[in-house]
Amino acid sequence: MTKNKISKIIALSTIIFCSASANAGAVLDGIAESGELRACFDAGYMPFEMKSKNNSYIGFDVDLGKMMAKQMGVKYVPVNTAWDGIIPALITGKCDVIMAGMTVNAQRNMKVNFADPYIVVGQSIILNPKLKGEINSYKDLNNPKYTVASKLGTTGEVVVKRMLKKAKYNAFETETDAALEVINGKADAMIYDMPFVSIYAAQNSDKVASILEPFTYEPLGWAVKQGDPDMINFLNNFLRQIKGDGTYDRIYSKWFQSDAWLKQIK
Repeated sequence: MTKNKISKIIALSTIIFCSASANAGAVLDGIAESGELRACFDAGYMPFEMKSKNNSYIGFDVDLGKMMAKQMGVKYVPVNTAWDGIIPALITGKCDVIMAGMTVNAQRNMKVNFADPYIVVGQSIILNPKLKGEINSYKDLNNPKYTVASKLGTTGEVVVKRMLKKAKYNAFETETDAALEVINGKADAMIYDMPFVSIYAAQNSDKVASILEPFTYEPLGWAVKQGDPDMINFLNNFLRQIKGDGTYDRIYSKWFQSDAWLKQIK
């Protein structure tokens, strides 16, 4: 290898290293400078993020975000974003982190980086009560005579298309609209995340049945832009700390082991 080639390689390596160094910690620096932690989510996913009667945002993710901002010494700023635009919103800088009950999967991981999972859920079933006993698992729904609903762009939709190929599928903009299809008799079942299914079925026990046992494994994670290991390091250490000191359990209990919060959204 000639001296000229070696010089070019060293120069290129220096440029790459400097670019990486300049980007490292960019999100944390921006949060510190602005005094704000901007968190993207799509309100309506119970009990992760919802709009209350007084138009404020509440939920499991919201409380975790507020705790994170408090420990950072900055203000928590909720950024309500349509689900199909939430990753572009992060990439274009409209928020610093996605805290939205987002399932970690390969396709999303090609666009964003995920911190360690902060909760694990799976897909469950809201069922037309007339089919109770006839439908005992998701496999029973894989039939052309059944119509299944879910929310557009979610893992519920992915699961329906992959595991219930024979069933008719109707997609909706919100999980509530999809669930209403079952209540209105226009869909036989809705496939969606277990926390939502559990709460919705309890609220509408006279109108729907449910199969709560999840039939998929779905870790949920906070997402940030690619190329910022410092932010991932911060998120993982924050999660480790709140799980170790009891803060996480307290917040989890509030949203998943109690229904006292329901009066705030009714």
